[in-house]
Amino acid sequence: MGFFNFFKRNISEQEFQEQQKMKYGLEKTRTGFFQNIVNTLTHAQIDDDLYDTLEEQLILADVGPMCAVRLVDELRDAVEEKHLKNGQQALDELRQIICQELTPRYPMELDGKPAVILVIGVNGVGKTTTIAKLAHLYKEKGKRVMLAAGDTFRAAASEQLELWADRAGVPLVQAGQGADPAAVIFDAVKSATAKGYDMVIADTAGRLHNKKGLMDELAKISRSVKKASPEASLEVLLVLDAITGQNAISQAEEFCRAAGATGIVLTKLDGTPRGGCAVSVWENLGLPIRFIGVGEKIDDLMEFDAQTFVETLLPEKALQKEEEEKEETSGEEQA
Repeated sequence: MGFFNFFKRNISEQEFQEQQKMKYGLEKTRTGFFQNIVNTLTHAQIDDDLYDTLEEQLILADVGPMCAVRLVDELRDAVEEKHLKNGQQALDELRQIICQELTPRYPMELDGKPAVILVIGVNGVGKTTTIAKLAHLYKEKGKRVMLAAGDTFRAAASEQLELWADRAGVPLVQAGQGADPAAVIFDAVKSATAKGYDMVIADTAGRLHNKKGLMDELAKISRSVKKASPEASLEVLLVLDAITGQNAISQAEEFCRAAGATGIVLTKLDGTPRGGCAVSVWENLGLPIRFIGVGEKIDDLMEFDAQTFVETLLPEKALQKEEEEKEETSGEEQA
């Protein structure tokens, strides 16, 4: 059974629009290294040379060496076990393997009163805009959202977040530069609870802490959230820049362990042809991707859907279109 038949489903107009947005947002990655992978598998017989080529192309797509080797090994095992005969069948199998790899093992905890999302990450990864986009996304879902300016070390951080909060149409709790971040977030959660808000999304300092300092600060913030509202839930989302890919993941490993992150937001996927780093996030960080950024507009942050992501990266339609164009070209030459 082919991949697309296996995953066949009826979709709503909204889901279709989201698929189109992802398609255009991932254009550089989709038509670059991953298109090479599709072409290689579709037009090949299964042999050792094919596996070697596939491994090389996965690494070029920024999947990462260890993850690339493991994916190819899994594909080789599946080919033998299922007695697959050609490259097209191997491609279908690779889609399923990557989809399984990327599917979150558990849902986000957003059932608290309020649900608190703490956003962490080094400066420059798009943390502030991600917070505003999250606010817009959940506001569109009918949630009442409040922001908290917990990055009190940079004066510009609070100013930037204030601009984005106005753009998203949500209130912002902030304090002066140098204020205690835990106190700011405590005030936001307390205010949200009193006013019946569903969600608080909080910024944090984007500087690189030492491990102990980061653990202490985030532990203090976590305690302040529970102190402000014992019924609050807490998610800690780490923002990564897809353009820096495997380098971002390597730098995030220690940061991630220290911060107790629960999920990943992968930004700037529209800006790179090497978006394969998404495939290795779970293997390297042990965290699910929760959201992806595919553009600069406020509605260009999407909830991550593994199936749609894989269908976009490894499409069948692109191949059909390419073959049709070749046939048209051939027909013109003969004429």
